[in-house]
Amino acid sequence: MESQTAIQPNWLRSYYFTRALFSMAWIAAAILSSGKPLPAAFLLVIYPVWDALANLVDARVNGGLKVNPSQALNVVVSIVTALAVIVAAYNSTYAVLAVFGAWAILSGLLQLYTAVRRWRAYGAQWVMILSGAQSALAGGFMLSRSLGTVAPTILDIVPYVAFGAFYFLLSAIWLAVAAYRKAHA
Repeated sequence: MESQTAIQPNWLRSYYFTRALFSMAWIAAAILSSGKPLPAAFLLVIYPVWDALANLVDARVNGGLKVNPSQALNVVVSIVTALAVIVAAYNSTYAVLAVFGAWAILSGLLQLYTAVRRWRAYGAQWVMILSGAQSALAGGFMLSRSLGTVAPTILDIVPYVAFGAFYFLLSAIWLAVAAYRKAHA
């Protein structure tokens, strides 16, 4: 049977590829649903739900929620965000963007913490550290935009998701290259 340290890079590579693919599909759906309130609202709720599910599965693979407190908190924050998006969608697109901004800050900081913890054991986490930091900064930008005069749309969230997809894909590729080099060393 393979040890946890042998399984982990394979898991992370698959996990990061899956997260990137979901984000790319979400972006395509968001672009297609722009100007259509119901599909856009569905996508805006589904994204934090997906994040909660992804963090839950990843934490369980890595010893459970008790040993992964940042991911446990991220699951809760993402579920609360999905519920807050539902409420905000009844108020205004400004409120939805503010909710996403606050979520991007919190989930980004939690992702950053998770990546720092993983760095020591598995390496190749510098991209996830950058992603977490960028997410927090993007959240601040979304919050500032939610106070603006131009009505936000789902397209205002697409760049945030696109950067996330890029970082997940880059991390997956980085781990794949590292595994290839290790296997052929």
